[in-house]
Amino acid sequence: MKNKIQVLDCTLRDGAYIVDSKFGTPAIKGIIKKMSEANIDIVECGWLKDSAHKEGTTFFHIPKDIEPYITEKNPGVIYTAMIDWDRYNLAQLPDYDGKSIDAIRVVFPQQKFREGIALGKIIKDKGYKLFFQAANTLGYSDSELLALAEEINMAKPVSVSIVDTFGAMYSNNLTHIVSLLDNNLSTAIKLGFHSHNNQQLSFALSMQFIEMLAYGRRGIIVDSSLCGMGRGAGNATTELIANYLNQKFNANYDMNMIMDAIDTYMGYFIENYNWGYSTPYFIAGMYCTHVNNIAYLLNNHRATAKDMRNVICALPKNKRTSYDYDFLEKTFIEYQKKDIDDTAVLKELKEKFKKRKLLLISPGKTIVTQKDKIIRYIKDNEPVVIGINAAFSDYPYDYIFFSNKIRYDYARDIYPASFHMTKRILSSSVKTEPDDNEMVVNFNLLIKRGWEHYDNAMIMCLRLLNKLHIQDVALAGFDGFSDNYSDSYCDTTLPSLNPKNNWNELNEEIMDMFMDFKAMTESSMKLTFVTDSKFNAEVLKN
Repeated sequence: MKNKIQVLDCTLRDGAYIVDSKFGTPAIKGIIKKMSEANIDIVECGWLKDSAHKEGTTFFHIPKDIEPYITEKNPGVIYTAMIDWDRYNLAQLPDYDGKSIDAIRVVFPQQKFREGIALGKIIKDKGYKLFFQAANTLGYSDSELLALAEEINMAKPVSVSIVDTFGAMYSNNLTHIVSLLDNNLSTAIKLGFHSHNNQQLSFALSMQFIEMLAYGRRGIIVDSSLCGMGRGAGNATTELIANYLNQKFNANYDMNMIMDAIDTYMGYFIENYNWGYSTPYFIAGMYCTHVNNIAYLLNNHRATAKDMRNVICALPKNKRTSYDYDFLEKTFIEYQKKDIDDTAVLKELKEKFKKRKLLLISPGKTIVTQKDKIIRYIKDNEPVVIGINAAFSDYPYDYIFFSNKIRYDYARDIYPASFHMTKRILSSSVKTEPDDNEMVVNFNLLIKRGWEHYDNAMIMCLRLLNKLHIQDVALAGFDGFSDNYSDSYCDTTLPSLNPKNNWNELNEEIMDMFMDFKAMTESSMKLTFVTDSKFNAEVLKN
């Protein structure tokens, strides 16, 4: 059974997406060595790329680049690397010499399987074992799967793998694809499975795959990685697959060596990088969309799960499996646009605020630590008090300005008294139809693009006030962020709107937006800081 069921560890190849291939020389050598000593059948060392190899990375130019990282070849292990079908010039691939990798895996997209398979002859002629990866196998029609099997049979590789690229498969999908391919592939060709964990099914589907084929005539290969390391939601985990095969199929994978690899080499990556199941990557699986689309919406728009779902759902199916950022951006803007007629709202606010001082209270820590300053300012100046993206019972708000649906829902649920008794000004990105005691203004009226976090609530509210020709505005709680989240907000459970936790970068960006706003309104709006702020300190320093 050992030779029939094989495990392929792809930590250094799929994990390259997480660390930009920069594992470091010790980790590359160590993981290859430990996987070899653990009797893992196939160890994938990384990618072959057209660019020159940089030491300590798993992007290699030619197999000779990999040779120094394989400190001692285990004759029972196959060492391999992957090429993307159209991103590696096989003319530069030397003949196999046995000193480095033994095999090459070719990955190709659904629409290009014939072109990808055609590369196999060149690879085999150079002496390497040949493996194929059929990306997004779920996207193939039955007729395309039959055509794929026919082409694979003619190419005679070691194996072809079913790839759940978007982590979208369910049990019935895998059953159907495996059955069709198993019945139409030559039994001399092994069938593999490479899963992604978007719906937390990687391990379950891998077990199902093994059990479907374990007692047939065909050899099978299961891809996995240490700790599931891989792009987006990650993969099936090597430690789980190996232990399962040891327990159920009398395999002899050395779990101590696998645990050593995790203890010695994976701790740093676990602590400093993120992968694995998350709600955003579940959405990627739900709609069979490329994880780069999810990453773009998270990093560039801090999109909520609901917004991501609706934006991805709005994409044509042929746009989901690739990543066209211009098209995605247009779709997001169209989704956020939500133009409304806010003429009457602006007129009412202008009248209410006319000749009044305004105090904007953000939820920074200083609204607790310097509460006396704020109360004194309110007593001395009798301003219109506006809360920014948060509602707390400690202050006599006249209005609360919300630019974010998550913060709106949080305030409604956690501070219901303050929320319901206070007039609310909403950006149309929160909702377009106001409830009682609510006023809605156009989202696009309040933003200026050009920054990653262009929808900062304080800056948006200041832009609104500028549109209303307000001349005297005081700011409180607009502190700036510290590295410790709990030191940044007066309420430590307030939902964070910074998914990457790059607080210094966010401070710099807000400062840049704030200075841009000040430059535009220098003569028309007086700004006063009531509480301490990184942004005011920086202005005074300069």
